[in-house]
Amino acid sequence: MSPVLSGVLQLTALVAALALVYRPLGDYMARVYSSEKHLRVEKLIYRSIGANPNAEMRWPAYLRGILAFSAASVLFLYLLQRIQGVLPHSLSLGFTAISPDQAFNTAASFVSNTNWQSYSGEQAMGHAVQTAGLAVQNFVSAAVGMAVAVALVRGFARARTGELGNFWSDLVRGTVRILIPISVIAAVVLVACGAIQNFAGIHDIGQLAGGTQQVNGGAVASQEAIKELGTNGGGYFNANSAHPFENPNAFTNLFEIFLILVIPFSLTRTFGKLVGNVKQGYAILAAMGLIWLGFTALMMWTEFHHGGPALQAAGSALEGKEQRFGIGGTSIFATSTTLTSTGAVDGFHSSFTGFGGGIALLGMMLGEIAPGGVGSGLYGMLVMAIIAVFIAGLMVGRTPEYLGKKIGTREIKLAACYILITPTLVLGFTAVSMAMATPPHSILNVAGNSVDSSGAHGFSEVLYAFTSGANNNGSAFGGLNANTHWYNTTIGLAMLLGRFLPMVFVLALAGSLAEQKPVPETAGTLRTEKPLFAGLLVGAIIIITGLTYFPALALGPMAEGLS
Repeated sequence: MSPVLSGVLQLTALVAALALVYRPLGDYMARVYSSEKHLRVEKLIYRSIGANPNAEMRWPAYLRGILAFSAASVLFLYLLQRIQGVLPHSLSLGFTAISPDQAFNTAASFVSNTNWQSYSGEQAMGHAVQTAGLAVQNFVSAAVGMAVAVALVRGFARARTGELGNFWSDLVRGTVRILIPISVIAAVVLVACGAIQNFAGIHDIGQLAGGTQQVNGGAVASQEAIKELGTNGGGYFNANSAHPFENPNAFTNLFEIFLILVIPFSLTRTFGKLVGNVKQGYAILAAMGLIWLGFTALMMWTEFHHGGPALQAAGSALEGKEQRFGIGGTSIFATSTTLTSTGAVDGFHSSFTGFGGGIALLGMMLGEIAPGGVGSGLYGMLVMAIIAVFIAGLMVGRTPEYLGKKIGTREIKLAACYILITPTLVLGFTAVSMAMATPPHSILNVAGNSVDSSGAHGFSEVLYAFTSGANNNGSAFGGLNANTHWYNTTIGLAMLLGRFLPMVFVLALAGSLAEQKPVPETAGTLRTEKPLFAGLLVGAIIIITGLTYFPALALGPMAEGLS
C-alpha cells in the first residue's frame, strides 16, 4: 500500500469514528450540564469544598470561582514540584526539587491547559508529581474550559437573567461524568495495545546495537488517555506521543487523535441541544470540520510532495517522523494537535518542511478553534460567529443578531478584546525576545550549539514558542532551548494571560447576552444555520488571522519554505 493511500484511509477511518460517536456523546454532555440531580460522589465533593451546587451565579461570581480555583491549583502544583525531593518515588529514583522558574512555568502550563514542557519528563518529574500533580490538572483544567463554554451557551439560551449556572457544579460534573469515565476506557485500550502502566523505577534495557539504556516506568497509559482527551498534551516522556511507551503503534496513534478531537467536535451537538436548535450546532461543526480537513490535506500534501532533491529522492519529508506512524499518520496528528489546544506531538515539528511547520503554526494562530480545545474551541468559535454576524450586519445595514440576541456595542467590544488579546501577547513577547541580547542565544542547531538567530527558522522557533504558550497549545519547535529564566518566566506569563484574560471577556459576554430579551426572527434575520453562514464564518476566521499574523509568518516559515 502506498504511503499516500495509507494516509487517506487513516483519515477516512478517523472521520467515520468521530461521526459515529458525535450524536450520542453530544446528547449525553447536554444532559450532564442540564441535569438537576447530583450524584452521591458529587455531593461528597461539594460538602468537602463547602460549595452549594444549586446556587446560580452571575458572570462575576462565576469568574471569581474560576480564578480562585486556578490560583490555588497553580500554588499547589508549584509547591509540589519544589518539595519533590522528599516525595515518595522521587528522591530514591534520583528526582530532586524543580528550580523556582521552571516550577512556575510548569504550574502555569498545566493549570492553563497548555502543558508546555521546558523539561524532559523522564529526567525531571517523579511518579508523585506526575500522578498527584500533573495528571490531576489534566482533568480539572479541561473541565474548567468546558464549564466556560457551557456558561456562554447558557448566555445564548437564557433571557432576562444574568445567571449562568454554578461553576463548581459544572467543574465537578465535567470531571466526574465525562472526563473520568472516558479516560478509564481509553487507558484500558492503550494498555491492551502496549502502553505501560506501573510505578516501576529506572531499569536498564538492552539495545539492538549492543549496550543498555536506562528507561523509567510510570502510570503512562492513564495519563496519556486524559492528556489527549482533555486536549492537554504534556508527555510522560520527552519524546511525548512519539515514545513507544506512550504511543506503541499505528492503531494507538489514530486512537489518540480520535481522543483529541472527539469532545471538541461533539460539543457542537451539545451546543445545539442546549440552545434548542441542533442545526446551529451543525453550522459550527461544518466550519470547524472544513478548516480541520483543509489544514490536514495541506499538511499531508506538503510533507509528501515538498520540493527539493533530498525529499524527492526519499519520496516524502521523513526527517523527524516515526516510521511506525508514517507520513500520513504524523500529518493528521500534527494538524489535530495544533488546531486544538493539545500540544502532544508524535513527530518533530521543527523538522517538518518549511510550509509544514507554517501550517502547524497557523493552526494555533487561528485561535485553536477547529475544533479547538475542550471547551475553549467552542467558546472561541462562538465569539468568531458573533464577529461574522457583525460583519454580515455591516454589509446589509441591519443590526446584527445571533440566536435571537442582538449584537450591540458592548458585545462587539467584548468579542474584539477576546480576539486581540492573544495576538498582542504572541507578537509582543516575540518582538521583545528577538530584540534582546540574551534570549536569541537559546536558538540551537542540530548539534546543540547556539546559532545565528537572524535566520527564518530561528525566528520561527521563537514565534512558535510564544504562539504555543499564549494559545495554550504546548507543542514546540525543538530547536529552542526554552529552559532559561527568560523563557520560563515570559512563556509562563503568556500561558496564564492567554488562558484567563479571554475567559474574562467570554463570561462578560455571556452575562450580557443572558440579560437580553429575545429578538423574534423576521424575514430579514440572517439564517445562521445555513451553509452560507458557515462559509462566512470560515472566511472571517482566515481573513482576521491572516491580517494579524501575515507579516510574522512571512519572516519565518514562508521565507524558509520559499528558500
